[in-house]
Amino acid sequence: MSRWEIRIALALTLFLGGFPQASQAATPTVSDALATIAVKGRAPKTGYSRAQFGPAWEDVDGNGCDTRNDILKRDLSAKIYKDSCTILSGILLDPYSGESIDFLRGVGTSSLVQIDHVVALSNAWQTGAFKLTSQKRLAMANDPLNLLAVKGRLNSQKSDGDAATWLPPRKSYRCAYVARQVAVKAKYGLWVTPPEKAAIEKIIATCPKQLIPTS
Repeated sequence: MSRWEIRIALALTLFLGGFPQASQAATPTVSDALATIAVKGRAPKTGYSRAQFGPAWEDVDGNGCDTRNDILKRDLSAKIYKDSCTILSGILLDPYSGESIDFLRGVGTSSLVQIDHVVALSNAWQTGAFKLTSQKRLAMANDPLNLLAVKGRLNSQKSDGDAATWLPPRKSYRCAYVARQVAVKAKYGLWVTPPEKAAIEKIIATCPKQLIPTS
């Protein structure tokens, strides 16, 4: 499969992400997708702010619920709702640690479960997002492909790290984690740094058949 064919397959996979049967045959491995991504050093952080990616947790899909609530609805189990959007409580099986965490909405408790941008927005800015339109950055900040409900302390620990500087402590999840990072960077035309690529390749060597996720 040529590099050009991989790019076409990758674009179709991400575009048809909501249609698994249509995209299954074209879904590239992480290694194939990584081969299509440019490798450069980090650009300066100059000009970065959270506001460059639009207001936090917009209702970009128009379903009446903001993105944070959409991701909690997707990732929590045993949910109890206040209304059709707002979850009062639930249980998170944290992908980063493997721990079961009780989510309880409230001033002192909501932060125990946070929504992580798998490709941190600051990292995205420094690897090409500064070139994107404001609408593309808004889409990336609210894209379920780039979002996971996780243990709050680990989200804070990760900060804006990439695969070279931070990985989930749960080693069995690392292949899926870097696969999601590669999928996001490929979808939005971002690049990886040399240390980041080396770290991803080291992980994927343990799971060479890992496919990129589509949602």
